[in-house]
This record gives sequence, C-alpha cells and structure tokens, in this order.
Amino acid sequence: MSRVDGYGRIDRTRTVTITVDGVAYTGHPGDTVASVLLAHDARPATTSVKLGRPRGITGSWTEEPTGLIQVEEPFPEPMLQATTVEAVDGLVVRGVNGQGRLSQVADHARYDRRHRHTDVVVVGAGPAGLVAARDAARRGEDVVLLDDRPAPGGSLTGTEVIDGRPALAWVDDVVAALAASPTVTHLQRTTAFGHHDDGFVLALERCTDGRTRQRVHRVRAARVVIAAGAIERPYVIEDGDRPGVVLASAARDLLHRHGVLAGREVVVATTNDSAYAAAVDLRDAGAAVRVVDARDEAPAAWARRCAERSIGITTGATVRGTRGEEHVTAAVVGDEEVPCDLLLLSGGWTPTAHLFSHVGGRLAYDAGIGAYRPAERLDGVEVVGAANGTLALADVLREAGGPDAPTAPAEEAAPPRVLWRAEGDPARQFVDAARDATVADVARAVAAGMTHPEHVKRYTTIGTAHDQGKTSGVLAVGIIAELTGRPLAELGPTTFRPPYTPVAFAALAGRERGDLFDPVRTTPLHGWHVAAGAEFEAVGQWQRARYYPRAGEDMTAAVLRECAAVRGGVGIMDASTLGCIDVRGPDAGELLDRLYTNMMSSLKVGRVRYGVVCGNDGMVRDDGTVLRLADDRFLVTTTTGNAAAVLDAMEEWLQTEWTDLRVRLTSVTDHWSIMAVAGPRSRDVVGAVFGDLDVSNDAFGFMTWRDTVLDGTPVRVARISFSGELAYEVHVSAWHAPAVWDRLVAAGERYGITPYGTETMHVLRAEKGYPIIGQDTDGTVTPHDLGMSWAVSTKKPDFVGKRSFARPANRDPARKQLVSLLPDDAATLLPEGSQIVELRADGRLPAPPVPMLGHVTSSYRSAELGRPFALALVKGGRDRVGETVHVPVAGELVPARIGPTVLVDPEGARRDG
Repeated sequence: MSRVDGYGRIDRTRTVTITVDGVAYTGHPGDTVASVLLAHDARPATTSVKLGRPRGITGSWTEEPTGLIQVEEPFPEPMLQATTVEAVDGLVVRGVNGQGRLSQVADHARYDRRHRHTDVVVVGAGPAGLVAARDAARRGEDVVLLDDRPAPGGSLTGTEVIDGRPALAWVDDVVAALAASPTVTHLQRTTAFGHHDDGFVLALERCTDGRTRQRVHRVRAARVVIAAGAIERPYVIEDGDRPGVVLASAARDLLHRHGVLAGREVVVATTNDSAYAAAVDLRDAGAAVRVVDARDEAPAAWARRCAERSIGITTGATVRGTRGEEHVTAAVVGDEEVPCDLLLLSGGWTPTAHLFSHVGGRLAYDAGIGAYRPAERLDGVEVVGAANGTLALADVLREAGGPDAPTAPAEEAAPPRVLWRAEGDPARQFVDAARDATVADVARAVAAGMTHPEHVKRYTTIGTAHDQGKTSGVLAVGIIAELTGRPLAELGPTTFRPPYTPVAFAALAGRERGDLFDPVRTTPLHGWHVAAGAEFEAVGQWQRARYYPRAGEDMTAAVLRECAAVRGGVGIMDASTLGCIDVRGPDAGELLDRLYTNMMSSLKVGRVRYGVVCGNDGMVRDDGTVLRLADDRFLVTTTTGNAAAVLDAMEEWLQTEWTDLRVRLTSVTDHWSIMAVAGPRSRDVVGAVFGDLDVSNDAFGFMTWRDTVLDGTPVRVARISFSGELAYEVHVSAWHAPAVWDRLVAAGERYGITPYGTETMHVLRAEKGYPIIGQDTDGTVTPHDLGMSWAVSTKKPDFVGKRSFARPANRDPARKQLVSLLPDDAATLLPEGSQIVELRADGRLPAPPVPMLGHVTSSYRSAELGRPFALALVKGGRDRVGETVHVPVAGELVPARIGPTVLVDPEGARRDG
C-alpha cells in the first residue's frame, strides 16, 4: 500500500470497495478510482488508442490524458477519467483499451436541468474565486459559485498560509460566510463546460442526492468571473507516456487530497519553481527524491529546503527519456539512468482560459510564464488568478481582492525556463499521449506545409481527445514554433470550443429521452381511435390515426375501403390537430393581409377563406383557412406540423417590424376539437345531430360557418372540404369532443359512416390536386408553381413574399410545377421521391449525368380511379400536359403521362352534394 498516515482529506473511518478490471480494491470516501489504484500500487488495464502502449495515471483531475476507464456498475458510461470518478461502494469499472463502448443496457437514471439568473457567476472555488464570490456577496449581489472538485479550495494543499492561518481553515471560513448569505448559491462538483454570449454559462453538476445523477445548469449572469486556475504541463521526453510518469502537481495533489504517495523513488524534472513543492512534500512523506532542474541555477529558497531534506538537485540538465516495460524503472538524465518508480514532470503552467476563449476572448503569448493568457477585456467578463496568468498565491489574493484582499507570504521566485521538449528521438516523444501523437507527427505535418496550429491539430489529432489538449495543446504550438522558427506570439493557440470537459449525451438530453424525447400529443378522441383499432402515425408531435384496418386488411385495403366510403357515402375524421390561432384586435385584418397572399380584411363575418402564407423569398410556407368571427376577430387554421412555426412568424413580424399594429395572437389548438364529416351523406348526418341548423345549400353555403348549440354546448360548424366532397367541419371545445363525436357516429350509422385516417385524407385531397405543404412542396415552390395564382392578390400593395414573385427566376416558365402522373400500365405505384426523366428521340436515356425533370411528391392507389396515380413537380409541367415521361422504378423505366392536378370531379359538382 502507498497510503501515508497523516495526509489527505479522505474519511478513513469508512471504507468503500470498488472493482477495477475484475479486482476488488478498498478505499475511502473522498477517493477517486485513480487514488484507490495508486494507493494499492496498481493502475487500470488501459492501452493507447493507436499503438496499444500501456497507459497509467498522469494527472489528478480533468487534465488526465491517459487513465481512461469504463463504468459498468452502478451505471453504464464509457470513456471517463479515472481521476474524476469518485470511489463509491459497489463501483465496477474496467480500463479502456484504446476506446470505450456504448452500453447495451438502458440507463434509467434521472438527468435534470435548472435555469438560473444571477448578477455574477464565479467559475472556480480556489482562492481567487472565493475572494471574488465573497466580495460580490458583500455588495449584496446575487452570486452563483461553481467549482468542479468535490470540495472548495482549488489547488490549495493545506501547506499554505492565508491571513496567518492554514489555508484550508481560511477556505472553511469563507465557505461558511457564503453559505450564510441568502444571495449566494454555491455548487461543488459542478463543471462550467461552456461559456456563450451575454453571460450564458452551461454547467454540469454531478449530484449526490441519490435522486438525480447529473444536472445541467443554464446560468444567465450580468457578469462572469473566470477563476478556473491553471493546468501544469510536462515537457516532452522519449517514452514519456509510460505508466509512472506523472505531473508534479498531480503527485502533490494525490498526497494532500487522498493521502497517496505515488512513488518511493522519485525523480522530479522541472523548468520552474512549482515542482520543488512536490519534491519537498513527497520527501517529507517518505519518498527518496532527486530534482533535475533545466535551469542553470536552482532557486535559493527551495535549494535550502531541499538541502535540509537531503534532496539532490541537478541543474542545467533535463530528463530526456525513461526506461521500463509496463512501468517506469529509470529516468534518463544525460547519459545516466537514474532508478525511479515515479517521474514527475513540470514544464510550466497554462492558464485555464477555455471559458474566456468560448466568447471570443483573444489570448496572447506571455514569455514570462511560457503560455498564452487573456489579452483583452470583454464586457461582462473578468478573468482572475492563475486563469489570468497570475501564479503566485500572494499575487492571486492581492489581485482578486484589491485593498481588502487576504494575504499570504510572498515566495521568492526564479524565472522559469521555457522548454517544450528535451533532446531525443522525435518518433518516441509523445506530445499527446491520448492520441499517440509524437513530435515526429508534428514535424511531418509541418513538412507537408501545415504550419498553422489549427492545421497541425487536424493532421495529427493533437488536442482532439477527451482532455481537449489541456496538457498537450500549448506543447504542440511550442514545438511548431521550434520547427518553423516562428515566434509563439505569432502562432497563437488553437481554438477552444465547448464542452470544456466531456458531457454525457444523457445529461444534455435531460428528461427528454425515450417517449419524452419529442413530446407526444394526443387529441381528446385518441381513446376512441385506439378502441377502433387505428394504426397511428406521428405528425408534428401529434399521434394521428392513419387508417382503421379491419380483420385481414393491410393498409392498402383499408385505405381503399375508407376512400370509397367517403366518396360514396359518409366518413368522419379527427382533424383536431390542425393549428388554430385566435387573431383579434382592431388591426387583425391588416395583419392577415400582410401575411397572406390574398385579401383577408374583405372577408365578411360568417365567411371562410382559403389562404397561403409565403416566406420573404415568395416560397410557400403554409396554407389553411381563415374564419372571420367578428369585425376584429379571426380564427386562423394551419397545417398540423406548421402550427408553431406560423404563430412564431406572426409574433416575429408583430414584435419586430409592425409594432404599430394593435393585434393579439393566441394559440387555441388545444382548446378546440375539429371533426370533419365528408361525403354525399354528410348533410344528413350533420342535419340529424344539429336539428336547429339549416344545412341546405341555400342557407349554408360553401366556405361559410354557423354557430349552434348541442345540449347546451356551443358548437361551430363550417362548410369546408379537403376531399372535394360535400363536407363539414364541426368545432367544439375539447372537453366535449368525445360526446359530440359519439353523436355524429351514432347519427351516421344508418348511412354506413366510416372513420378514416390521414392516409385516406391524403388520397382524397391528392385526387383533387390539393397540395400538402412540406410534401408536395420543398421550400422552392411558389403558389404559382402549385397552380394557385388565383390565391395571390394583384390588388394588395404588399404582402410577405410579393416582391419575390417579380424576380426573373420566379417567373421562369421552366420552373417545376405541380402536375399529375398516370403510369401507362395503370398498375405501377410510383415511389414517392422518384426522379422523373425524359428519353431521347431514339427512346434511350441521355448520357450521364442524366438530366432530371422533377420528382414524384405524392403517390397513391385510388379507389375512385381504379388505378395508381401520383402528383409530381415537373419542369414546365403545365405546358407538358399529355406528354409521356419516365420514372425509374426497381431498375425499370416506367412510362407515365403528365396530366392536370385535378383527377376526380374536375367540375367540382360534388362539393355541394
């Protein structure tokens, strides 16, 4: 065991057991998988992704590039860092050999989200972050403090002194003061993984309440304080990827946080002062230590401390490589092989500036620290402490707190040496151990002309693994600078993009998984459809009855039967999913005139008008009907799938362009149920149910509506047809829909009333040439292309999309136009989406690439026609009526004749019964 008494903040009074690669290990609350393994002188059975080289533990937190594990129990999750997974009783993990695997077991854990608004969000609960949060709270500001570690304090080990007291005691006092403040929300185990414009911070909390596994916090703040610290990086040596090569700060953190001595014979290779603290602390914990300092002279204060502890120091030298098989056995210093079981590397510190970069903050190279740091001020963003390049604790506290700052003893510091790599074989010098990327790979990229760090990153994959190049990114830029002779100030780091650390897709999805991924909406009549044996389809989140099969019927047979029933008798359909928008106000008519291609303000109360909505480009976006309910009130219906989009567009125009219009918009889709009763006997059914309503043509004309009452319930009935048959729409409050539906069905039994679904509706409307927006249109179709020039007003001064109709491209007679297609064999069902081609005069296909005339948009079998038919968009289609084109189907060219869009009752005689 490598557990050291008297060290660590773990709870040694309790024991937990975890299983790693089939072996049980004991640890304590406060441990991670990495610290448990190192306490037992073990490591996960991991190998690298490309070369299969053994991998061990390199860091102590999210900077870890190598120690990857897969959690098997109590929850399945791949590709996690052993340094960040807390040890809990019953945890089962295994080492990842190159890559993880997705679990085959469903994860039923709860993932949640929370939205927060605050004056200031502070990222990082180290000394700088604690001071920033404390001072903001003292000013009475609302504060959200986020920190990714289980406990606050950042990189403080407890050996430091703040305000004359042990540093961790100072941390406890500040945290207690924050907890007592009603304006502070303090979240540990919470990683800010994304920073976006206008103070929007995304953070992932690893919950410990037993109910929720992870929670995404969406924080909107007036001010963002980034106090995320800095990350130590190594310098590159031969075979520096071997297990037993660890960052100096990580070994120190393991000792003071977990009580783990990561090695007994230790070589510390450094270019700066910070690694001396690790050397001293590990020596005090019982290890034999030797320091190899790349600088010509060791810092005097640290040299004295090392001398007091018999720590040997070699200056002006570097460790250039390692020896060993599965683990380090020696460090190569010059020509000497120094025995060791732990090699600590410290090549300097890189400010954690990812969150600053996420919002476009510019970084500049600072030769004093050998790294890139924030180089400008951004409105609403402040970077403090080591994240801003201030590394000494005394300076961090002074800069973070101003004149009221806590104090820490100032340490003498010697300038660091900027060193990116030691001498050695570039093919064995690993820059990014997570990607098996070497100095030789960087040199190969540069030789190929890729001298920009972004290009090298993509060529070598350096910085693209789970750690996002936390330890390798700046190393790669430094090596590029050496190889090209360009200054680091000219190169700059690669772009940091969210997420800062890996985030599970389950956390991003939250509760919207499985059936909740896309909300499932059902109409008030859904239960009736289920009982009637309906097959359903999802349409704009709604579950709609597609068809009602009887015993032995497939969809084709059921739809043909339903179509015949509507054309020959009477059918009933649940149309409650149509979007309904209540438009009211003195300027309601003016708004609709500007949105629709035809006039709506001239519509009389009690009348209905069909309308088309276009985008700015003149292309059809939606269609539907408009009922005028009063002088200042209309009911607009939309297609099922576009209801929200149409309302959103209306609101956008009102709120951003036409702010002078006095109009209020309300979605009433869920308030109304709509039942379509269609067919030659529909008048009989509606007249029987609503006895006080005169349903004759003279009294109740097409495209009009009437209000009536059924057993005290208000009902609105409209003469609207989407089938071409005599038809009525019955509108009633959703609460009363089942009762009204039952009355209609009962009244229709003597006429053989048949429920029909969306598939039958599509056939009926296609026989009449009525388009479905989004099926017969694709965002490039104008009303004129659909043969709806009659629906485009030539009198209105303007409406959305009007100017686009004058563009030459929109007036081109060769534009694709909606037509019908009748296969010559009267038997082939043309697949929707099929391309339409024209043969040469000799009856053969043109040479590739074969020019396409258009494509099939809708295709059905028709009971009325006794054959299949289709609708299609064809170039210059209306001028080609009567011509024969060909459609490739199953390797054969099927001839089909172009016809007009209306194939059933072109005179419209059936509309009035």
